[in-house]
Amino acid sequence: MEPVTVLALYFILWWLSLFVILPFGVKTQDDEGDVTLGTVSSAPNKPLIIKKMIATTVLSAVLLGFFYWLVVIQGFSIDDIPFFPKPDLT
Repeated sequence: MEPVTVLALYFILWWLSLFVILPFGVKTQDDEGDVTLGTVSSAPNKPLIIKKMIATTVLSAVLLGFFYWLVVIQGFSIDDIPFFPKPDLT
């Protein structure tokens, strides 16, 4: 696998992982009873963004390692998926 491909895949996995991790542990301003004037009461009180970015980095690295193991080391390809129609090139 080319290094640019690995970086592109890591970038995509990182953003997908971020959107998966963002909702965990969020307490709204309304839950905490501390609504800042001019904000929506459903806005997060303490988003803990640094911890979530670290968790996202770890999760995406694990996912990339699994994908690399599956494709490069095990040799899995799209042709190995059962019931996937193969094009007739004749």
